[in-house]
Amino acid sequence: MYYLDNNNNCVYSLQHHLVTVVKYRQKVFVEQAIIIAVKTIVENIAKSFDVTVIECECGEDHIHVLFRSKPTLDVTKFINILKGHSSRAIRKQFKDFLADKLWGDNFWSPSYFLATTGNVTVDVLKEYIEKQRKIQE
Repeated sequence: MYYLDNNNNCVYSLQHHLVTVVKYRQKVFVEQAIIIAVKTIVENIAKSFDVTVIECECGEDHIHVLFRSKPTLDVTKFINILKGHSSRAIRKQFKDFLADKLWGDNFWSPSYFLATTGNVTVDVLKEYIEKQRKIQE
């Protein structure tokens, strides 16, 4: 579904797809309690940044988060806080379960995948923009 948001001076539609992987690709999201906990943490952090989580789901060793944001969101800061806070909370809450899977102070791999999303492809947008000059002539 296509959402348009607005504020005092702009109309926008910003959706992002974030994927982050558990350190060493460990399959930790096999326990329902951990899945529920990480989804709750993601929702809470998103609310504190005024971000709307559209969908959030875990694979065995990674998480996908589809979210909407305002143009003023510092996406890097949001992702770093999301990963940092969730890492500390999950490692503390599930210390015994994670003891033989993860070591050190990390839960997530340091890298992540982030893409903007929309209802049309880049090719469709490119064609639309190219046609704008022809329409005006």
